Amino acid sequence: MTNMTQDPSVRVTIGVDTHRDVHVAVALDHLGRRLGEFAVPTKRAGYADLLSWAEGWGDIEAFGIEGTGSYGSGLSQWLQDRDFAVIEVSRPNRQARRRRGKSDPADAEAAARAVLSGEASAKPKSADDKVEMIRMFRVARSGAHKARTAAINALRGLVVTAPVELAEELKGLPIDDLVGRATRFRPGSLVSTTAGAKAAMASLARRIKALDDEIAALTQALEPLVAAACPALVALYGVGTDSAGALLVSAGDNSGRLSSERAAAKLWGVAPMEASSGMVTRHRLNRGGDRQANAALYRIVFVRMRHHQPTRDYVQRRIKEGKSKREIMRCLKRYVVREVFAALTATEERSPELVA
Repeated sequence: MTNMTQDPSVRVTIGVDTHRDVHVAVALDHLGRRLGEFAVPTKRAGYADLLSWAEGWGDIEAFGIEGTGSYGSGLSQWLQDRDFAVIEVSRPNRQARRRRGKSDPADAEAAARAVLSGEASAKPKSADDKVEMIRMFRVARSGAHKARTAAINALRGLVVTAPVELAEELKGLPIDDLVGRATRFRPGSLVSTTAGAKAAMASLARRIKALDDEIAALTQALEPLVAAACPALVALYGVGTDSAGALLVSAGDNSGRLSSERAAAKLWGVAPMEASSGMVTRHRLNRGGDRQANAALYRIVFVRMRHHQPTRDYVQRRIKEGKSKREIMRCLKRYVVREVFAALTATEERSPELVA
């Protein structure tokens, strides 16, 4: 759509609905009036065309982009490199979509209105430093873990359906022993079901061993990256490479996008939510947020509850007060967020350990 001559008095907000091949943008003025829409290919030339179109409407306040961590990452980084304000916009909720229908221009307009109203205000991840490398290695390692699990399940399935004499030999073996035994199979000519089973098991066992080596190599590469990205984080009690990596990836390279400790707690699903009714006044865990980061906080708390004496003392005191283990873990997660946020933002050398 052709736009008007630029009016310097008009402040423009651009909403973008992102896809693999095409991005759709809608422009709103500072009063919320729809100015126009535009579609561009997901290439640098397309990004330049989008910017030229947007600037034709007036002074650009901000770009609200849906999917800054996936299809919109290229456009988001391209705009940030040119010092434009980019706001991360969540996908519209399904109830709102059912009311107004689903289309790319409608989603782009919703993104612009979310920015204009202040509903969306989060900065996107910069994805340009060590944390982005950590994310890539974690994706590769996660895929290797899933492939390993699938191979183990297939190997155990073959043991169940193998000829009786072979099944009796292999049933009940721990997985490491089973893989070791299967890799040594030499079935020879495939003239029987036993030989076929051994050949298939040997193939799966070799795959599992190869995936073990791949996982070990990826873990070895992750350890120095995580330590270099945030030494204060891995120095915290109970924070290992995996948990630190999950928290770093959730926070992003530009940890300043977490505006406050409360914002971090909300992002990681640890912000307490009211769950009171009648004579009962209580809070419950937040089921939203980044679940991988939340799982990392759970692991940290679990380690501290078992091995960290100040935490153990705290647990005993709260149990005497009538708190359940679930409620105590919620409180401990919130304490851990405080320490993690301080480590990520480097506001202080290190938060004090939890004391009873």
